[in-house]
Amino acid sequence: MPTPEGEYFESSRFAGLSFLLGLVAVVALVLCVIGAIVSPHQFSYSWLFAFAFFFTLCAGCFFWTIVHHATDAEWSVVVRRQLENIAALLTVLALLFVPILLLRHHLYAWMDIPRGVEPSLDTKRAYLNWTFFFVRAVVFLGFFLLAALTLRRLSVEQDKDGSPRFTIGMRKVSFISLPMFALCLTFGAFDWLMSLNYRWFSTMFG
Repeated sequence: MPTPEGEYFESSRFAGLSFLLGLVAVVALVLCVIGAIVSPHQFSYSWLFAFAFFFTLCAGCFFWTIVHHATDAEWSVVVRRQLENIAALLTVLALLFVPILLLRHHLYAWMDIPRGVEPSLDTKRAYLNWTFFFVRAVVFLGFFLLAALTLRRLSVEQDKDGSPRFTIGMRKVSFISLPMFALCLTFGAFDWLMSLNYRWFSTMFG
């Protein structure tokens, strides 16, 4: 049997489009900097909203990728590479989370309230504190980044020789990723969105 042809990206075919998109990105970045200077409070919420929107898209593609491997589905083979490519953009989302950390005092009021001022907040201090918030963010984003890139790497390597060992490897990663996905996405929603209002109690959000 002939060896399957691997995946290659011919950058020369998209040089013009890449330049145009790069130019748009630079202009958008300049506008973001201006917005952050003029109105940092409003910019913080706008950035968080945009981050949550695109993170949801990438996380959704990652979810369908791990479901595909965990259930050994066949119907999704034709779209799996597109899902993997979008999920791999979680690396970019991890970088785009940095402004949220830098602008955290504009977003999360509980970070600026000292102990003893708000009794309802004091009962949550074990969870709502800057150090633990940062550690959780690193763990959540680290999981998504590592798992998504691992699945895509194994998938691309399988294109070279079609070995079933890559299928087994991706299935193992997916089995581990399913419960981790649920935990990281749920507690990420608690941290980044629900904690915007530290007085809010909910047993359904996540």
